[in-house]
Amino acid sequence: MIHERIHDETAREDGSTRAITRADAEYPPRLAEVPDAPATLHVRGRLRDEDALAVAIVGSRRATPYGLEVAETLAADLAARGVTIVSGLARGIDSAAHRGALRVGGRTLAVLGSGADVVYPPENRRLADEIAGRGAVLSQFAPGTPPLPQNFPIRNQVIAAMSLSVVVVEAAERSGSLITARLAAELGRDVLAVPGRITAPESRGANRLIQDGAHVAMGWEDVVALLPDRWKACVLSDRTLAADRAAKSEAGASNTVQIGAAGGQVLALLGEDPVDIDHVIERSGLGAGRVSAALLDLELAGRVRQIEGKRFVRIGRG
Repeated sequence: MIHERIHDETAREDGSTRAITRADAEYPPRLAEVPDAPATLHVRGRLRDEDALAVAIVGSRRATPYGLEVAETLAADLAARGVTIVSGLARGIDSAAHRGALRVGGRTLAVLGSGADVVYPPENRRLADEIAGRGAVLSQFAPGTPPLPQNFPIRNQVIAAMSLSVVVVEAAERSGSLITARLAAELGRDVLAVPGRITAPESRGANRLIQDGAHVAMGWEDVVALLPDRWKACVLSDRTLAADRAAKSEAGASNTVQIGAAGGQVLALLGEDPVDIDHVIERSGLGAGRVSAALLDLELAGRVRQIEGKRFVRIGRG
């Protein structure tokens, strides 16, 4: 049964969760303007005034390497310029967006379809901890709530309401991301979509959004161009551009960390197409422990990305 399968894959976290109400200053003001906004949010981490400058990046759980790279790059470019990235911590595009913001030292908010102390999918436990440390993990559902399917469309409204605009990166024709886009449009938010291959099932929903009038997102400039003048000025100010340069310099330095001989051997076995970890272990001859350690080092260095099913893809060049 789907409910049992999802519950079994869920990982509980022991991080401290606080409850805030619409009367609290920390409650997101843009969300508070929505008539049916949740009365209470359960939060791990901190919400800040600067999170009012927020853009949501959402998309397919079964993302392609192209989609993952676009989502992470777009999130990093926006976060480096002071934009808070909002997403849903799901596999695929959501996770890539969170990682992109974290990579440049930016802020990101994860809105869950479970309790804020419940991480789904379980492989995102570490990512959730990083988000809570540099932003917030939040939910309208009480602590301990499992990630039931009916919860996700409800949380999508929170994602849309908290954001100035929503960017869809890869979405199938029945993707939940299209629900987020529709809710955003109903709330008067701008909707953007990244164009994809017309033959790719993962891009049909995003391409259809463009056909139906969504703005085309080819890069961070397209997203910023649609922001209200007040927020656009913040993004384009000398202060945020200086922070952008500093963040990119720091990120570039962190990616020069030596990955070791095992890491180089594992990296040589990876490409743009997903490779199963068992295949890497067999081909490398290094053993499961050394391969797992090498893959972790490569992820931290920004050289590889893990996707669904313990599969890995190489990112960047070199």
